[in-house]
Amino acid sequence: MFGALSQDRYLDVRGRPSGSADLRFRFDTTNDLGRKVPFLIADTLTRLNGSSWLKVYLPIRPNDGTGWVHAEDVRLIPERQEIVVDLSERRLEHFVGGVLVDRFHVGVGLPQTPTATGTFFVVVRVRYADPSGSYGSMALGLSGFSDVLTEWPGGGRMAIHGTSDPSDPGHAVSHGCIRVFNPDLEALRHVPLGTPVIIKR
Repeated sequence: MFGALSQDRYLDVRGRPSGSADLRFRFDTTNDLGRKVPFLIADTLTRLNGSSWLKVYLPIRPNDGTGWVHAEDVRLIPERQEIVVDLSERRLEHFVGGVLVDRFHVGVGLPQTPTATGTFFVVVRVRYADPSGSYGSMALGLSGFSDVLTEWPGGGRMAIHGTSDPSDPGHAVSHGCIRVFNPDLEALRHVPLGTPVIIKR
């Protein structure tokens, strides 16, 4: 997979691979910490006139929403890492260069606040001084959102975050986030922004 890193802070996203008349959004591509985030590429298209377009996943509701960006407006970033979460198995797998390097049992959403499925990517990485807090030692904020929570910090944005409770992994315990025991989460401390996160049932 590849990410599309905007050449400028703001990126024009269109509903179809065409001119400015079809402008859908003008995205600020920086996260809350001021870091530019690559958008995950879903598809590519070269038109008859030679213009190249990239279909990208958007970090907005609804989940799995996409839009088109002009290839000249971005720089391609190879995504060597990937995270796959299996909700049925309550398991997270971390791949580097297509090779499985880590596998953990994780906590997932409760039946009333389920973890949303789909193709997402990491938009922010935050470390916390107090690993016993609500988000453990670190959080990887994702491009996707809870399907049921909107009045929630970040508008219900999902995350992979730590927990100091060793009983969380393997159980349905969260409001939709993926909970990883703090010692296991250290293996993900260098996951780059834009890393694909596939959540499946």
